[in-house]
Amino acid sequence: MWIRIRISRDRLCHPLRFLQIAAFSALIALLHPAASLPKETLTTPGLMREFTGSVEEIRQAVQFVVHDHIIHGTLIFDKEPILNGAEVVNSSPLFDTWQGPGEVYFKIRKDAIAPRHFVESADQGTIAVRFVIIPVDENRTRVKIDAIYQETAHRAFHASDGTVEKSEMKEIKDELESLQEAAAQAADARRRETSAALVRQSLVRQREDETRRLSNAQSSEKDLQQQVYTLHHDLERRVKSPGADLKAAPFQSAATLTTLSASTDVVILIVTPHWLGIETPDGQRGWLPLEQLEPLP
Repeated sequence: MWIRIRISRDRLCHPLRFLQIAAFSALIALLHPAASLPKETLTTPGLMREFTGSVEEIRQAVQFVVHDHIIHGTLIFDKEPILNGAEVVNSSPLFDTWQGPGEVYFKIRKDAIAPRHFVESADQGTIAVRFVIIPVDENRTRVKIDAIYQETAHRAFHASDGTVEKSEMKEIKDELESLQEAAAQAADARRRETSAALVRQSLVRQREDETRRLSNAQSSEKDLQQQVYTLHHDLERRVKSPGADLKAAPFQSAATLTTLSASTDVVILIVTPHWLGIETPDGQRGWLPLEQLEPLP
């Protein structure tokens, strides 16, 4: 409410007129009580909430809201859904110095005209919001929020009705949940990546084991082939030219079973000093003199 009074100097000096003006001024103060309230008499509701999370997580959420250029929970024109234009400051004279533990942040909105949700707000002034982060332990952190409005012309202070603090706190809560959800998704992605890496490592080791087993098998096969070759070389002989008679017993007068042509390969079954018991390729068995056989090439 604005009332303009024009009084001449001569009338101002009259004692009666002075009393009338004093009474009129008192009436103005009654009609505009907020303008006469000093900051010390204000009792703002404020708001404190405890969050589950580290100090760093809460700090990120609070700083996001402090820097969002919005004073939440109030407006100055009905057609505007939110109050933009807030700025971050390091301190504000609208609040006494914080004496408790924690970190303190501020944002203000200058030139706000009779903002909503401040008790009996009027004229143009500054809104100030204070955020205090108070650690409890490694998994719990408290946040305290206070809001106040001061008229520029009358220097009168107006307390918040709590709407601003609740709205700012909700923004912090929503941002914290987004941060924690993002952190959980990142942790889950890291777990999946770690699991995939372990699977890849397992497959690599499995391939390496299979390669090693295959190599060992191939080596064993070569060894077996070498052994077979050695046995074949040691246990077989070749009939010398021009051939030899296969005897039924290890002496020359024994009956001749068949005549073997030169270069016929035979398998040695029995070894004696002068005769070898052999088996022919067609399965016939008999005896040949040692001197009629030669090793395979």
